[in-house]
Amino acid sequence: MTQQGVRWTADRVLALAPDAASREAGGRLGSAGPWSEVGSSEEGAVWGLCKGSGSQPYRTVVDVTDVSGPAYECGCPSRKSPCKHALGLLLLWAGGDGVVPGARAPDWAERWIAGRCERKAERAAGPPAPAAASGDPEAARRRAERRAERITAGATELEQRLADLLRGGLAGVGQAGYGLWEETAARMVDAQAPGLASRVRELGATPSSGPGWPVRLLEACALLHLLDQGWLRRERLPEDLAATVRSRVGLPASADGPPLRDHWLVLAQYDTADARLTTRRIWLYGAESDRTALLLSYGAAGRAPEQALPVGLTLDAEVSAYPGAGRQRAALGRRFAPPEPARIRPRGVTTSRAADRYGEALRGDPWLDSVPVALEHVVPVPDGDGWQLADADGDTALPLAGDTGNRPGLWRLVALSGGAPVTVFGECGHRGFTPLTAWPAGPGPAVPLA
Repeated sequence: MTQQGVRWTADRVLALAPDAASREAGGRLGSAGPWSEVGSSEEGAVWGLCKGSGSQPYRTVVDVTDVSGPAYECGCPSRKSPCKHALGLLLLWAGGDGVVPGARAPDWAERWIAGRCERKAERAAGPPAPAAASGDPEAARRRAERRAERITAGATELEQRLADLLRGGLAGVGQAGYGLWEETAARMVDAQAPGLASRVRELGATPSSGPGWPVRLLEACALLHLLDQGWLRRERLPEDLAATVRSRVGLPASADGPPLRDHWLVLAQYDTADARLTTRRIWLYGAESDRTALLLSYGAAGRAPEQALPVGLTLDAEVSAYPGAGRQRAALGRRFAPPEPARIRPRGVTTSRAADRYGEALRGDPWLDSVPVALEHVVPVPDGDGWQLADADGDTALPLAGDTGNRPGLWRLVALSGGAPVTVFGECGHRGFTPLTAWPAGPGPAVPLA
């Protein structure tokens, strides 16, 4: 069975996995051994029973044709989406060889498929007419003013705490413990400034975090002071910079930019997690507009966000930008066709031009950790204890960020290159270049590195 005439590959299936553990577990279920009563329909559904630890097998069914991405249903207790059973079923189906034959769906799968069809029809019919706005604009204005006053009070208090910290010196900060920082972060939460609270918690994790931590702490304090001052003097800032300050402080914003339709290449997808939240970042590249857009989605701690876009596919879709300098964050809007394998690659630049782009972006957003950029015709080479990406036709290079030697993605990149130039997409910032996806010198699919 194929979607839009193109059979899925194992890499495309595994790109849907919410984390490395799911990829490994799904891979173990990608053979016929644990499965029974598997089948597929021309309408784009795949189903089967997977033997688990209980007395009854898990009922698993997947819809692969929805333009918003695959949908899954499984009887297992996992909170991950897709779970390992859905991944294993898709791997079994993608393998071909008649292992998953065309068949009529059993009743339990048919009920789920019918429900999916009804919801698709409702979406195609469009949203219902909006009800008359019941909110009071004057009340909303007063609420916004009260929140701004709370944030101003919190920023003023934080300025005093930073001044006390620097007046006392950084030498004893490492022995003060995390409680002081957490109490300050809680005060920023009370002030309805979650962005300030998050940065305070980052300060608390910096002392004794390794060689050079006093320098990193001083840098972080300076950036936090700059954000405080940006908020307190926001009326004097250019509108784009003021919007960036509001976003960094933690005020919500909507994607108010005009919808931009393009064929969007999925450049990269990766998750970061803390004790409270899992954040998924998906980078898109517009083939006609030459624009890069970032999609953000969130899940509760321990749960992967629902939005997933496999690397290497293209979407005929609209995106709308959020306010702020650079306007890179966007919301995915209407989709006009199912995703399909990409025939394009991002337009690449040299390593020196990538560094210039980061410097230019800092003028509009001084708190920016990195910018998205594709490097063209570069070679990964060792550099002492680390690695760098060097221009094959020049004499400049970018160091790779962090402890790349312990990341499997680095070795996939080195193996893909084999000493030959490659195209690499990633994030370029003050800590170096973080590679996320690579393409070989000749024809070949995208290789996720994150």
